[in-house]
Amino acid sequence: MPMLRLKPDPLPCIHAVPELLADARLKAVYARTKSTLQVPWMGVVTMAFAHYPTFYGALWDGLSAVCESVQFRIACRELRAHAEEAAIALKPSRLQGELKALGYAQREIDGIRDLVEVFSHGNMLYLMIATAARLLLEGQEVGRDGRIEPVARQPAASAAMRLTLIEEHHADAPTAAVYRDIKDTLGLPFVNTDYRALARWPSYFARAWAGIRGTIGSQDYERAVRSVHQFAVDGWSKLPVPASLTTESLLAAAARDASPEEITAVVRLFQWLLPGLVVNVACFSAQLEPH
Repeated sequence: MPMLRLKPDPLPCIHAVPELLADARLKAVYARTKSTLQVPWMGVVTMAFAHYPTFYGALWDGLSAVCESVQFRIACRELRAHAEEAAIALKPSRLQGELKALGYAQREIDGIRDLVEVFSHGNMLYLMIATAARLLLEGQEVGRDGRIEPVARQPAASAAMRLTLIEEHHADAPTAAVYRDIKDTLGLPFVNTDYRALARWPSYFARAWAGIRGTIGSQDYERAVRSVHQFAVDGWSKLPVPASLTTESLLAAAARDASPEEITAVVRLFQWLLPGLVVNVACFSAQLEPH
């Protein structure tokens, strides 16, 4: 399926409601999403989509069974393997020795690695959801006929993890400066959850970001990000999707919340940024490997 990676210009306004501020209805939506995906956090992408309740309801009703399927989990594992291979090719610097010199115990480094693992797993699911939404809104039907094979439900260990987020208004001056640099470098008006969670170890996070910052925007980096984007797009040609989820049905749902153009711009923004986030987190993972 051809679909170019596209950043909307101008950037749309994002109305993501954090879990802490969600009302009872939205909390229930968030709980169902996290339970289905078996992740401990609502990505900014789905919080932004949930601002448009009819649109998100139609999208989620169509995709929730797919997201619990064996086929979807295999597609996400393959996407992750591809992203990590692309990240290793960028040769991110190793940080274990430097962290130990700063006084980090191995248990602390393992804790960072465990948190990176949460995002390494979950971001694939969020990227696939955003990709399906964009394909449908732009008139490309997703998936193929076939039986959805449910995955055996086993609670994911990471799903019970409670994330501690260093919000921008919590951050000390050095961390706030890293956040500003992330937004400037990536051209985004917000800082994704991954970065705010990893910033609970500020001396680690400043070094992790500095270790990949110079790569971002290079030809090799852009090639890696485009390959992750295309891998996600191609993945939807192999997945079974309910016949009820179509371009027509999703556009009709979107039109009940706002203009389809507004919602499409929001979807495009997240579908544009998530491949880069996936590569960045894969680089963070590679940084924590032994020398």
